[in-house]
Amino acid sequence: MKREDNRKADEMRPIKMEVGIIKKADGSAMVAIGDTIAIAAVYGPRELNPRHMQKSDTAILQCHYTMAPFSTKDRVRPGPSRRSKEISKVTRESLEPALFLKEFPKTTVDVFITIMQANAGTRTAGINAASLALADAGIQMRDLVTSIAAGKIGKDYVIDLKGKEEEATACDLPIAYMPREKKFTLLQMDGDITKEDMSKIIKLAVKGCEELYEHQRKALLKKWSKEGF
Repeated sequence: MKREDNRKADEMRPIKMEVGIIKKADGSAMVAIGDTIAIAAVYGPRELNPRHMQKSDTAILQCHYTMAPFSTKDRVRPGPSRRSKEISKVTRESLEPALFLKEFPKTTVDVFITIMQANAGTRTAGINAASLALADAGIQMRDLVTSIAAGKIGKDYVIDLKGKEEEATACDLPIAYMPREKKFTLLQMDGDITKEDMSKIIKLAVKGCEELYEHQRKALLKKWSKEGF
């Protein structure tokens, strides 16, 4: 099939990742997947206030997803929306399985994700950026979390849906995945497809996550090598 940007069905958009971009944060990262750009900043572990929200045996992960007002052609209204709250929750649930939160009782780890520019795949770009920022902050992790969406357009299984492809696909299926652990932390689906189709779409998405994982590792190694680790 011919995609609107001439990519192959199993080809992702150009990927760029960088860590340590916000000096005052404990950890930070930028992830660009095509025209979609996400920046994440991590603060913590730090004391959680008010204290009645603290948990005596674990830290609390708090994720805050927002889109910059200038991130799309139509100005995004400032402040939380139902969509941003839902994506914040999904992001938290995607990241929690990778973290050793019980090592930091009575604290919070705060993750702030801002979409600077949007052209589909904002939640998956945000998850990739947040995972990198957590690693940059030195938070103990079982594995990095990677995320991408795939779908089916006509007879073709396609990865990293863009623009009008999201409307054309029979299914938009974003996943979050820990490649080394080989475990899913997110599996959503919008659409109606057969079990066979779903299996093939998931397999394609996992392949994409493994590619993203290599980009994440290279971004971290690039920073650590500069710091002499």
